[in-house]
Amino acid sequence: MFRLWGKIIKNNDIISDYVFESDQYELSLQEKINKGIEAFCYEFDITRPMWLKDNDKDIEMIGKTRFFDHHFIESINFDALEIDIIENKDY
Repeated sequence: MFRLWGKIIKNNDIISDYVFESDQYELSLQEKINKGIEAFCYEFDITRPMWLKDNDKDIEMIGKTRFFDHHFIESINFDALEIDIIENKDY
């Protein structure tokens, strides 16, 4: 089961969070993350952030990444969207 935890951060507080779950084992890690981001955008009613090179590095090194104002085309009313891989068991 693949689980991704999405959090809206404002003033160092979690103001909203949601856990995305997927049992589609045939998808790649990036495809699962993309589906999770889609779910977070729907749940939090925000636009989809742009995935940049710093996001690749963060996910690879520490299993989480943040999206700040420069990742979004529209202005946001929070400090960051943070996503964490909390479970990735592909068996």
